[in-house]
Amino acid sequence: MNLSSIQISNTLLILLIYPVITRIIGIEDFGLVMLANTFSGLSAIVINYGTNQSGVRDVATNSSHHKNLNAVFSNTLWIRILIFIGYCILIFFLQWANIRYYTYILLSVPIVLAEVLNPLFFFLGTEKLKLYNLTNLISKAVVILMVILFIKGSKDSEWVNFIIGMASTAAYAALLIFLVTKYKLTFHFPQRKELAKITIDNFFLTINNISVHLQQSLMIFALAKWGNPLWLGAYSLCDKVVGSSRILIISVSNAIYPKAAQLFKEGTHIWIAYKSKMKKLIAFMFFLLSLGLFIMPGFVIHILSGEHNETAINFLRIMAFVPTLAALNVLNVLDLLLKNDTLSIFRIALILLVISAFTAWFLVTQALQNWFGIYTLLIEGSALLMYEYVIRKSSAKNA
Repeated sequence: MNLSSIQISNTLLILLIYPVITRIIGIEDFGLVMLANTFSGLSAIVINYGTNQSGVRDVATNSSHHKNLNAVFSNTLWIRILIFIGYCILIFFLQWANIRYYTYILLSVPIVLAEVLNPLFFFLGTEKLKLYNLTNLISKAVVILMVILFIKGSKDSEWVNFIIGMASTAAYAALLIFLVTKYKLTFHFPQRKELAKITIDNFFLTINNISVHLQQSLMIFALAKWGNPLWLGAYSLCDKVVGSSRILIISVSNAIYPKAAQLFKEGTHIWIAYKSKMKKLIAFMFFLLSLGLFIMPGFVIHILSGEHNETAINFLRIMAFVPTLAALNVLNVLDLLLKNDTLSIFRIALILLVISAFTAWFLVTQALQNWFGIYTLLIEGSALLMYEYVIRKSSAKNA
């Protein structure tokens, strides 16, 4: 409950950022900001390279061995730095690709840099998230203040992601300094075999994470390519509402990950009983949220944008039950991670990617704007069905 209260505060502040930004730059420019933000988020996933997941396990299992713990810390940062260098080279060459929104993407680089420094894996592994969440809380408050002070209208919209990224970068840099000081960690260049091991071990996780992000963001890219700014802005606003609930769901999953690993180690039946109990609790909590979004979409959109936008209201009403489906599925993902069944996760991710790509293309090119909201609902529902099928099949085989 302690972790949840801090994370809820974080989520509420994230939600507060959007109406502040939207009211200053308008819904259409908000769509462009979120397009660049989504692209940077996808790039950040590549740079993270699954270390936020594998790192939790490695820190938790080596917390009492300083030398091993230091190696996990150093190797994680190095793999991210090396990929980030490649990303910067890519961004440099993109200036000649005639991308309409290149300036937005360029000024979003700090968001990706923040992921290089993000020490979430270490705080999760040591089960000491309070300082991490409080620091995030402060950085979100700083973002709101900086946006109010420096963003004066749509002409400044390109700088919004720069402000968001720099605030996160400063927060994570401070947390890294704290970790280095407290745990007496050193930063040394890893051996080639250590980097090769991380590259191989985290490949499926990374592909899955990219696929999950694309499943959620392909609609935004499709709207930027074949849609219009009004559709993009309205959908981006609704996507951020649903996305904020996903952040909270993932935070709950991350908070119980270490305990889940311990229970799974003690016995599969203990983990199954715990999973069943937590699944019902989490699903009920997010069903109440979904019900609220379904009943009051107009109120939510007005609060976030300061205007009555019928397009966004229609999108949000259809997307309202996405948080419930995501909550039902979150522990299924954790179950396969604990079983180290990354191949099944990889296969599901690829199937979902194909479904999401076709659905986004079809809905936007056919201009079925009244049904844009069904995109996320379809993807989340498909994911739930496939994970349930794989888990039940595995259980039947092991029975």
